[in-house]
Amino acid sequence: MARDPWLMKYDSTCHLAQEVAENIHERNRQKRTGGNPSKPNVTIRASLQRLQEQISQLKDSLLRSLSTRQITQLEADRRQNLVDDLLTRERQLQTSFKKDGTEPDMMRSTLMSRDPSTGPTNPWLMEEPEETKGLDFGEIKHQQQRIIQEQDAGLDALVTVIARQKQMGQDIGNELEEQNEIIDDLTHLVDKTDCRIQNETRRVKLVDKKSASCGMLVVIVLLLIAIVVVAVWPRS
Repeated sequence: MARDPWLMKYDSTCHLAQEVAENIHERNRQKRTGGNPSKPNVTIRASLQRLQEQISQLKDSLLRSLSTRQITQLEADRRQNLVDDLLTRERQLQTSFKKDGTEPDMMRSTLMSRDPSTGPTNPWLMEEPEETKGLDFGEIKHQQQRIIQEQDAGLDALVTVIARQKQMGQDIGNELEEQNEIIDDLTHLVDKTDCRIQNETRRVKLVDKKSASCGMLVVIVLLLIAIVVVAVWPRS
C-alpha cells in the first residue's frame, strides 16, 4: 500500500528546507573566504520560493482532507503542527539568507537537521498514537471512516430522541389545553349552580316569612271569635 501523499509531500518539503540551509551555509563560507555569492544567492532564492509554494500546498491539501473527512480532527491538528514547524523554519531560513553570514555556526545549528540524539526530524513518527501503529494508509482511512459512521449514527440517535421529546412536549401541551377547557366549563357550571342556590335560598326565606305572618293572623282571628262568643253567650 502506498504511503499517504500528504506525508510524502511533507517529507520532500523538509528535505528541501534542509538543502536550503546547507546552501546558505555554503554561501556564507564562500563569502568569508572571498568568493562570489551571486550564483548561490540565485539558487537559494529560487529554493526559498519553492519552499513557500510547497508549504502552501501542504496547507491547502490539509484543509481539503479535513473538509472531506478523509482524516480525523486529531490527525488534522497533528499535521497542522507539522506545517507550523515548517513555517517557522522557512522564516528562519529567510532571515539567515538576508544576513551576511557572520554567524555560520549558529545558523547551521538552528537550520540544519537535528542531531540524532535529540530525536527524529519528523515529529509525526514520534507522536504516532498506539491505535494507528502498524496500520497502512488504507487501514487508517477505513478506521477513520468507521469512526465517522459511528459518530453519524450517534447523531442520528440523538436527533430521534430530540424529536420524540418534542412530540411528547406537544402532546403534553395539547392535554393541558383540554384540561384548561374542562376547568373553565366546571367553573362556569359552579357559578351558575351557586346563583341558583342563592335564588332558591331567597325564595325559601320569603315563603317562611309569609308563613309566619299567616299563622299570627289566624291566632288573632281565633282570639277575636272567642271574645265575641264569650260576650254574647247568655249567662246561666
